[in-house]
Amino acid sequence: MDGAKYIGGKGVCVIVVAAGSGRRFGAPLPKQYCDMDGRPVLMVALERIKAVWPEAEVLLVINDDYRGLWLEMCGRHDFESPRMVSGGDTRWQSVRNALDVMPRGVDVVAVHDAARPMFTPEVGSGLIDAICAGRQGAIPVVSMVDSLRRVDGDGGSKSVDRAEFRAVQTPQLFRADLLVEAYSRPYSSVMTDDASVMEAAGYMDIALTEGDEALMKITRPHDIEIVRMLAKEV
Repeated sequence: MDGAKYIGGKGVCVIVVAAGSGRRFGAPLPKQYCDMDGRPVLMVALERIKAVWPEAEVLLVINDDYRGLWLEMCGRHDFESPRMVSGGDTRWQSVRNALDVMPRGVDVVAVHDAARPMFTPEVGSGLIDAICAGRQGAIPVVSMVDSLRRVDGDGGSKSVDRAEFRAVQTPQLFRADLLVEAYSRPYSSVMTDDASVMEAAGYMDIALTEGDEALMKITRPHDIEIVRMLAKEV
């Protein structure tokens, strides 16, 4: 693929998954609507995407129960929402709903979690470079810094070599035709992210590119404070 074609995100569709109900987050609102320096986390994530890939098509997968709240937030902050798509009962179904209405002319698709607001140009460039080099997909990863142990079925455990493992982030970028085909297959519980959906369809040529510690996923209320601090360094 011609790398120049994708400068600015031309030919790229970004699916932003923000359909979670927040039941496990432990706050009054789902994490994507919580405040991050005066704006919702979701709004920060969308601004980051547009800063990195200004020409990309963006589809926002949203829980219909929060559509009104999101539009109210957009009005309050004078923010234009991307096209919204109704989410499903699972992340897999939410992504498939977006793929079903994806615009024509898209060459590559990025799937991004709204709870990872700190997307950077360096991460974006690494993903695009891998696709342009002919890979079927690319996912950003970071090395493990903690020691790891594998827990056995009887409750015991043993140490494992952390050098053999990577933590996976988003956005994950794939050739559009292959991702659509992969999502046309039945759902399986092993499909925990989009790379695993591709692998289940037999598409194994997925590059591991350089992620960023600042691209951490917000999973607990105090994580927003950590992201705030990281945001000041990015």
